[in-house]
Amino acid sequence: MPEAYIVDAIRTPTGRRKGGLADVHGADLGAHVLKAIVERNGIPDNEYDDVVFGCVDTIGPLAGDIARTCWLAAGLSQEVPGTTIDRQCGSSQQAVHFAAQAVMSGTMDVVVAGGVQTMTQIPISSAMMAAEPLGFKDPFTGSKGWVERYGEEPPTQFKSAQMIADKWDLSRKELEEYSLESHRRAISAIKEGRFNKEIIPLNGVEVDETPRESSLEKMAELDYLFGCDKVTAAVSSQTCDAASAVLVVSEAALKKYNLKPRARVHHISVRAEDPIWMLTAPISATEYALNKAGMTLDEIDLVEINEAFASVVMAWLKETGYPHEKTNVNGGAIALGHPLGATGTKLMTTLLHELERTGGRYGLQTMCEGGGQANVTIIERLGE
Repeated sequence: MPEAYIVDAIRTPTGRRKGGLADVHGADLGAHVLKAIVERNGIPDNEYDDVVFGCVDTIGPLAGDIARTCWLAAGLSQEVPGTTIDRQCGSSQQAVHFAAQAVMSGTMDVVVAGGVQTMTQIPISSAMMAAEPLGFKDPFTGSKGWVERYGEEPPTQFKSAQMIADKWDLSRKELEEYSLESHRRAISAIKEGRFNKEIIPLNGVEVDETPRESSLEKMAELDYLFGCDKVTAAVSSQTCDAASAVLVVSEAALKKYNLKPRARVHHISVRAEDPIWMLTAPISATEYALNKAGMTLDEIDLVEINEAFASVVMAWLKETGYPHEKTNVNGGAIALGHPLGATGTKLMTTLLHELERTGGRYGLQTMCEGGGQANVTIIERLGE
């Protein structure tokens, strides 16, 4: 089977809510990374096969196939199409999967996978709220089939995070200790310049704005979220504004454009579990992916698992036995933000650069997603 190679991976800084990227139009935010990808790699812009972008809550400035709009807003060839996908938080990780599948099938040679989210302008669940004037509360209420199977109460991420904390016997203090470590790692990574090679500055923002100098005492003062008794904002991912992109090409493209492959897409899969629990699927999806790839976690040098909530990652660590020291080593979404549709390729960008920095070979990425889903990608770093 043909291989899919990663030759570039970049991202904007994460702009905190109402921060330095708050006023940037979604099309311009995505255009920024697309323009950089084209300029950095020397492939004529009309020779790209497709642009696959993840985005959630595609209304307002994010509506109308934002992938295509971003490409055009970057001033790039009108001949190149774009498509926008929504696998909730895993949207741009799925974009990488679709790009890799296109290349591995032999039907495409050069595909940009990425994502964009402007959460200051379009807050989380805006699409659901926009439907309320039309008489729809959420995607579930009113569905006879859904109610018969899962009941009247719609699933929520906060309830799921609480359920996970309870099932895996995680205390509020333990969740806060994990979160504080995420901020500590992120701040340290920024000070050491670990993100410098992956970030394309924009609008005067050169580094991630979201990490905070905090303390357990400050975290303990926060109120619980939405009826929970362990989950607070301190142990949850931050909303933010960002875009990211990964360039995936075939072996033929490597030769044609004289490109150096930085990684090979070793494995791609996606699995799902109970949508009421919603956020537990990374556990079983990781096991499934390793079995399909014929690997064990001992062979994985680094893991990026999205910190939607501290309980999600802590449960995964407990179940897999993988060391925290090799997981989200530069901090995660609790400190660095979770720009929904952009997070998948944002994490992959960081994973690739960290493998290169440390000399690791294999990196695994996974994340929980709405509907009880989880993507898993394993990449193999290439070169010296």
